[in-house]
Amino acid sequence: MKTVGVIGGSGFIGSHITKQFLDQGYKVKVSVTDISKKDKYQHLQTLHNSEHLEIKELDVINKLKLKSFVNDCDVVIHGGTPFQLEVKDAQKELLDPTIRGTENFLDVLSESPKIKKIVFIASVAAWNTNFPLPPQGKMATDTISENDPPFLSNESHPYAQAKYIANKAVEGYIKEHPDLDVEITSVSPVAVFGESMSKREDSTSTGLQFLIKNNLAPNAFVKMLYDTDAEFAVVDVNDVAHGIYKAATTFGLHGKNYLLSSETYPVSDVSLMLNGKQPKNQPKIIYQNRLAVQDLKIPFRTVKATLHN
Repeated sequence: MKTVGVIGGSGFIGSHITKQFLDQGYKVKVSVTDISKKDKYQHLQTLHNSEHLEIKELDVINKLKLKSFVNDCDVVIHGGTPFQLEVKDAQKELLDPTIRGTENFLDVLSESPKIKKIVFIASVAAWNTNFPLPPQGKMATDTISENDPPFLSNESHPYAQAKYIANKAVEGYIKEHPDLDVEITSVSPVAVFGESMSKREDSTSTGLQFLIKNNLAPNAFVKMLYDTDAEFAVVDVNDVAHGIYKAATTFGLHGKNYLLSSETYPVSDVSLMLNGKQPKNQPKIIYQNRLAVQDLKIPFRTVKATLHN
C-alpha cells in the first residue's frame, strides 16, 4: 500500500483529494495545523477506507516537522497554503506560510528519497494575479492559456501574490535541479466551487459561494466583483481533486503546470445559478483547459452542474 501525504488535506479542496486517494486504496496522511481542533478534520474519519487515514499536526514553517511528515510518503500533494481574503497581517497570515512553506518543502526533498511524485496546488494566480480581472494588456473576454506569459501586479491581493511567488520558487527549483529523482507537477485552479465535505464555517471557497448567492459584500474584493460584474471562471472541486489524483499517478508530466477551469460567467449569472435560476448569458471559455483535458483526462463539469447541486 502506497502512502500519500496531503498537506492541507482537511480543507475544502484537500478533503476531496483525501477521499480520492482513500477510495483508490492509498494510505493517506493528512496534515492539520492544530490537531486539538477535531471539528476541522472529523468529517474525514467517516470516509470509506478511513482505517488507512492518519492525521498529523504540521506547521510548514518548521522544517523538522515537515521532513518528518513527508519522510515515509511515496506521493505528496502540497496544498497547505491558507486561502483567505481578509487579513490583518499579510506577511504572517499569507506570505510566510505560502512562500516559506513551499521553500521549506523544496529544501527537505533531498532528504526524502522515498518520494517519487509531488503535486503542488498552485492557483490561477500563477498565471494572473489580477484574477478574476484580466491581466494587463488583455480584455475581460480574451482567452488565457499555459502559453501566455504569467502576469504579476503588486496591487493584487496578497494571497494572489503569495501563490505567484511560491509557484516561481517551484519553477526555479526544477530548473536548478535537472537530475531530480522525483517528478514535480503543478495544477492551477480558477475559482473552486461545489459542495463542502465538512460543516466547517471557515472555508473561503464556501464562504464566497454564500456571499455571491446572497449578494453580500463584506470586503472590497467582493464588492469589486459586483461593481464590475466580473467575468468569473469556475471549476468544480470534484474535478480539481480528480485532476490532482491524475497528476499524482501519471508520470511524464514533470515541470508542467495545468490550468484547471471549466466555464466563465459574469458574477451576476453565478449568483443566479447559486439560487437555482438560469443564467442570462452563454458561458465563455476564458481560461483554457485543453492541456488538462488532454493529459489528465478530466471531463470538466459545466458550471451549471456545479452550482445547481
